[in-house]
Amino acid sequence: MSATPTIRPVTRADFSQWLPLWEGYNAFYGRSGPTALADEITQVTWARFFDAYEPVHAMVARSEGRLVGLVHYLFHRSTTSIAPTCYLQDLFTLESERGKGTGRALINSVYERARLAGLDRVYWHTHETNGVARKLYDKVAELSGFVLYRKAV
Repeated sequence: MSATPTIRPVTRADFSQWLPLWEGYNAFYGRSGPTALADEITQVTWARFFDAYEPVHAMVARSEGRLVGLVHYLFHRSTTSIAPTCYLQDLFTLESERGKGTGRALINSVYERARLAGLDRVYWHTHETNGVARKLYDKVAELSGFVLYRKAV
C-alpha cells in the first residue's frame, strides 16, 4: 500500500518530475505527438508558477520520494462576485495513483488555498468521457449543469 501523498506548492527543483506529469496530462487530452503543445507554452506555464504577478499557481502530490500528481489553478475576477473566483485548470495523477485519494487531496488543497485567499468558489470542467475523474468530482463538488462552448479566434 502506498503512503498518503504530501501536497505542497511546486518548487523550481520539481521541474524534471513535474514535466512527465504535465506531458501525461496533455496526452490524456490528446495533446501529444503532432498535436503536442509547443515547448514555449510549457516553459511559459512553468515560469508563471513562480511569478508573483501571475494569478496562476501549482501544487504537486509527493509519495514515496517522487511526484505522483499535479494541480494548477488560478484566481480571477468575476462579474457575479466581489471576491475573485478560483478556476482549477489542470488536475492529473499517475494512473497508479488513481482511486487512492491523491486527486481528492489535490482538490482539497486547492479548496484550502482558495479559502485562505478569501475566495468562496472553486470550479472546473472535465471532458464528459472522463468517467474515472467524474466519479471523484461527483463526491467533492456539484455538477453545475453548464455546457462549455468555445471557438478559436
